[in-house]
Amino acid sequence: MELPVGSVVLHQQYGRGKVIAEHELFWTIDFGKPGVMDITRRKEDFLSLIALPGENKTGFTMEELEQTLRRILDEYDGGKEVELAGRWQGGKLLVQPADQSLKPKEIPTEAFFHKIVMLRDRLRVLEQKINAHPKLTDEDKVEMQQYITRIYGSLTTFNVLFRNKEDHFEGGKSVD
Repeated sequence: MELPVGSVVLHQQYGRGKVIAEHELFWTIDFGKPGVMDITRRKEDFLSLIALPGENKTGFTMEELEQTLRRILDEYDGGKEVELAGRWQGGKLLVQPADQSLKPKEIPTEAFFHKIVMLRDRLRVLEQKINAHPKLTDEDKVEMQQYITRIYGSLTTFNVLFRNKEDHFEGGKSVD
């Protein structure tokens, strides 16, 4: 099966995705919420081609798709950009194992920062889903919110990465 970059596919397990890279043995496909995955060409029977690059078989205009995407992005982060503090830009996070014979892992600071921001955004969405859940009691909602608040508190270590103070994580505040 030929799946050039830009093809839209349907996977039996992961749903709809877009081919973002083509390799000799596999395709790299972005499935949105499930994530970016490498699908081996040996499992091509799990994939169905929806559209080749440039084809629009969704029934939506590009303007409608852009408006929908903007709405979704606004729901996740309120439409504002979160910025990495300048002193960390272009830097690397080095994870050094205790065993010196093992190779350390270097992670670009920007990639690590992006993962922290995504974690925060997903926690916010989880909070919204808990608050809006029709079957949870108020007591259940408060208990789950307390766990989320503790998670935010555990993440305050990463506040040093954020340029703007209003983007910082905040844990529970004690009332005197």
